[in-house]
Amino acid sequence: MFRYLLSCLFSFCCLNAANAQLKTVKANFAHPADQYKPGVYWYFMDGNMSAETITKDLESMKKAGIGNLIFLEVNVGIRSGPVEFLSDKWTSLFVHAEKEARRLGIEITLGIGPGWTGSGGPWVKASQSMQHLVSSQVTVTPGDKQKIVLQVPPPKKPFFGEGGLTPEVKKEWLKYYQDVAVLAFPATEQDKPIKDYEEKALYYRAPYSSGVVRPYMPSPATDGADKNAITKNQIIDLTAKMQPDGTLNWSPPAGKWTVMRFVSRNNGAITRPAPVPGLGLEADKFDTVALNYHLDKYVGNLLRKTGKTNKNIKGGLKRLHMDSWEMGAQNWTALFRQEFIKRRGYDPLKYYPVYAGNIVGSLEESERFLWDLRQTSQELILDNHARQVKAYAKRNNLSLSIEPYDMNPTADLELGSVADVPMAEFWSKGFGFNATYSVIEATSIGHVNGKSLIPAEAFTAQDNEGWKQHPASMKNQGDWAFASGINRFVYHTFQNQFLADSLKPGATMGPYGVHWDRSQTWWPMVTGYHNYVTRSQYVLQQGRTVDDMLYLTPEGSPLVFVPPSSAMVGGDTIGDRRGYNFDGCAPGQLMKATVKDHQLVFPGGASYSLLVLPVYESMTPQLLAKIGELVKQGATVVGNPPLRSPSLVGYPACDNRVVALSKMIWGAAVVPGNITHHKYGEGVVIWGKPISDNPDKLYPHYNLTADILKLKGVIDDFIANGDLRYTHRTGAGWDIYFVSNKTDKSVNTVAQFRSVKGSPELWDAVTGKTKKITRFKKNNGSTSVLIQLDAYESAFIVFAKENTWPSNGINTEIYAKTLQTIVGPWEVNFDPKWGGPASATFDELSDWTRSKNEGIKYYSGKAVYHKKFDLAEASAGTLYLDLGNVKNMARVTLNGKDLGIVWTAPWHVDISGAVQAKNNDLKIEIINLWPNRLIGDEKKPYDGIVDDKWPEWLLKGKPRTSGRYTFTTTTQYNANSPLLPSGLIGPVTIRKSNY
Repeated sequence: MFRYLLSCLFSFCCLNAANAQLKTVKANFAHPADQYKPGVYWYFMDGNMSAETITKDLESMKKAGIGNLIFLEVNVGIRSGPVEFLSDKWTSLFVHAEKEARRLGIEITLGIGPGWTGSGGPWVKASQSMQHLVSSQVTVTPGDKQKIVLQVPPPKKPFFGEGGLTPEVKKEWLKYYQDVAVLAFPATEQDKPIKDYEEKALYYRAPYSSGVVRPYMPSPATDGADKNAITKNQIIDLTAKMQPDGTLNWSPPAGKWTVMRFVSRNNGAITRPAPVPGLGLEADKFDTVALNYHLDKYVGNLLRKTGKTNKNIKGGLKRLHMDSWEMGAQNWTALFRQEFIKRRGYDPLKYYPVYAGNIVGSLEESERFLWDLRQTSQELILDNHARQVKAYAKRNNLSLSIEPYDMNPTADLELGSVADVPMAEFWSKGFGFNATYSVIEATSIGHVNGKSLIPAEAFTAQDNEGWKQHPASMKNQGDWAFASGINRFVYHTFQNQFLADSLKPGATMGPYGVHWDRSQTWWPMVTGYHNYVTRSQYVLQQGRTVDDMLYLTPEGSPLVFVPPSSAMVGGDTIGDRRGYNFDGCAPGQLMKATVKDHQLVFPGGASYSLLVLPVYESMTPQLLAKIGELVKQGATVVGNPPLRSPSLVGYPACDNRVVALSKMIWGAAVVPGNITHHKYGEGVVIWGKPISDNPDKLYPHYNLTADILKLKGVIDDFIANGDLRYTHRTGAGWDIYFVSNKTDKSVNTVAQFRSVKGSPELWDAVTGKTKKITRFKKNNGSTSVLIQLDAYESAFIVFAKENTWPSNGINTEIYAKTLQTIVGPWEVNFDPKWGGPASATFDELSDWTRSKNEGIKYYSGKAVYHKKFDLAEASAGTLYLDLGNVKNMARVTLNGKDLGIVWTAPWHVDISGAVQAKNNDLKIEIINLWPNRLIGDEKKPYDGIVDDKWPEWLLKGKPRTSGRYTFTTTTQYNANSPLLPSGLIGPVTIRKSNY
């Protein structure tokens, strides 16, 4: 009885704690703390910077609701400025920026090298740079009378070409080499190299986002002996017999012999796109000595000036950052042979010819060596690079964020798992690359590892984005990212506005990035949007994400996790997960999993009902044994057994071990023709030919796994009519669903949520308001809720045990009644500084581009609409002023009361507490976009940058004579470019709704 009472008391206390937590979240929902605000990539352009503009940028961020930034300096699209990178002046400006950010409470994340990617610089010597093992060869016979001279093999061509190498770097690249080995073996008749050996041997790893790179390497070949293969025991080590000039003191035995000279050479990777004084070689990613030397020269140099980070201070430098991997691959370092022997247990020396595509022993043996080579490379990058950066950061009271994708020579999920903060990237839809796979990867890493913060480099762009985007146009894609698991936007990019405030749109990073800076027309109103983002990010960082399926990736590298297409809906650019959410998991992560109540559980709190194995023929005995342990403890695993190991470690006994384990776990050696459930210990393995006959990417079709979940009694987490996307977070005593309308039409539907924790409540992140939902029905572990959302509108549906109000049933009748239309004339004030008339009268609302007045037609900026009106009829309840068609943002003031910023559907404000019967004074401020003014200016003489030189009028402070109003460092429009709709187009109405 005492134990029972104690258990009840414990449960009661836990429930009260959970309720208190959710109450705190609700209380802070309208105004979350600064740590939940979005961030920006803050770019400086090769020495164009000043203390004044640094402060202006930071203060504008603070005012607009930006709470964090990533500091990077690059060389893109603007000629070098007067402040040389890492000079005393530059360093003092960085210190100034850090102090100002600390003053304003803005967190700084610092990239670990010049440019936006990598870790290197002019201080990196070739001997401490990224290395390749390359070779030259000669064929000799005993009758040859000439001395044997082995040529120094040339380096591999840099992946991005030689054009980016400075003369100094190119000289180092061509000059440096270090002899490694000389091997001889009887010549063979191999007429073609191992297929894709340069990729398999990690000479090159192209960007996955380019769309031409496979996400994973195939399982090593199973071919038997090759009569033309090099016989391993006939390979002779002649390293000690070569002179420094390449002369070989050796007389070959009988027959024809191939002699190969192996040297290490730099891989040609440089810091990019670094400011000119920061251009240099990339540091060796396998060597902690090289890494720490680099970190001391760059990060350490700055930390000695800023001082060690104080964790108790809200702003300032808080994190180091490894951006998207764009340095390519390496396959050698000075201690590689020793590390390989230590990690794989055998000497790689006689397999060096495989680096050049030769077959040693057999194709299978050679490809297994290449698998071991890549695995060793991955382990060295994780241990000697990523984890060392993390340790360095920790010693300095900093954390580490990693974007683990693109040209990454390791498995993306393994690299990202090292991070304190795993980070993704997504490009603006229609304006560049599709990197959305990285969103699934980063959110998977964060969920499995129990990370509450998962940011994304957000809305990156090219392809002449040209100031076209704005918060409303980005709402749908932003909500997709939230539903995908991203919970912090870091907008790419806020370009440091080093030009005078009168010169707008101002400085850009060439044609790249959505322009998220203080020179935007709509920047004075962006707080409305940032408030929405902050509230959403706040809620989405609470509790943990609910996912039902876990897809295990194969071992090995490089590897990108790509889920089955059937598990997604809505296309690959902004595709949404289906009703059963899922994550991907790397083998290294799975090794930390346990089982509780038949759920796969991770130390960070994540749990899954189903583990789905890849359709992949090989697996190491260590990973297979772990899977067996999990099934034995009660897990449900879907997949067919592996047939062999991918590695040469312990070969061939390793294959026998895999077969023995498979028979033990699956209960048989032959895959059954139909789906079969086999109990092993407390768990079940589900296998059969249908799983691997028609794989979707690397996995069974989603419907197959969904049916298994249904058999387990797991109902869909969310069911709607297809127009809504969702994500689900949970804590003790509560569930929170984020739902968003992914169409440009209003949606009125009944959605089913897998929660019965109290009555539902709606939290509106646009307004910060919450309200009870009374139109709902509970049934068999789920709650059906009436949902109405306008075009691209979203909401949080919150279930909490303390919410106990009754249901009124699901009455789907919803109406919105128009009480009054406010008609013209309207007085409209434009800003003459940008070419508009100080005052104009609109007899009726219309698009500015239809005006015969060129000052209005080509106007960009803010205009203020004024109108007096009487209320046509009194009405009880909530009244809304609906603005109709708005291009592109608005602020409404009624009778002197600021009713807020309107930036998205439903494009209305609540006027209930401000409207009066007579003589209402209405003011609506409207802001459009830059393109129209830029297009209008293209009809005037050009007075901008020519041949990479600033115009004379700008350099000498003279007045402009061209008649242009705008100035920018990139030209993305001409005089014939189409104008964008602008202004308050309406109609403006007063409405009442019953929802």
